[in-house]
Amino acid sequence: MLQSHSHSQHDPQDLKFTNLHFFLHEARAGNNTTVAMIARSNVTVDVDNSSMPYGTVYAIDDQLRVGPELDSELIGNAPGLVVLIAGRNTPLSVLLYLDLGFTTGKFNGSSISVLSRNPTTDMQLELSVVGGRGKFRMAKGFAHLKVYSENATALIAELNVTIIHYRGRSEF
Repeated sequence: MLQSHSHSQHDPQDLKFTNLHFFLHEARAGNNTTVAMIARSNVTVDVDNSSMPYGTVYAIDDQLRVGPELDSELIGNAPGLVVLIAGRNTPLSVLLYLDLGFTTGKFNGSSISVLSRNPTTDMQLELSVVGGRGKFRMAKGFAHLKVYSENATALIAELNVTIIHYRGRSEF
């Protein structure tokens, strides 16, 4: 028999607010690309005449850096999936899942999971923080992603992340 126990008391001191600011670097061409198409729909009608048709799925493993410069400090990576979707009478949108994982500093070994859908034409995205691990255990919040620069070979996006998360016993 499956047993369950619930605990409804919450100590406000166990919750922590964290604001983070960093840049996502995506290489779309060259020897060190961080994005790869893994599936493409065989649908012959292209929604909005996009160069990235509906149903295309990309795997990514972008770099997280302190600044927009290519030589700024590397602080982690962002593996995830990008799916191009559309509905009836809706514009082409991107469904984005990223695991923002940190590999240096006080958040080393921790990550934040984001998941959201936004129109492909938006240069600023609001992403939902849906979880985390390590120091970001049980994270909830939002991330603003703003395209800093983009061309055919690279994308640099600025991220401002606001999260509420559980401190966890390891931080006491």
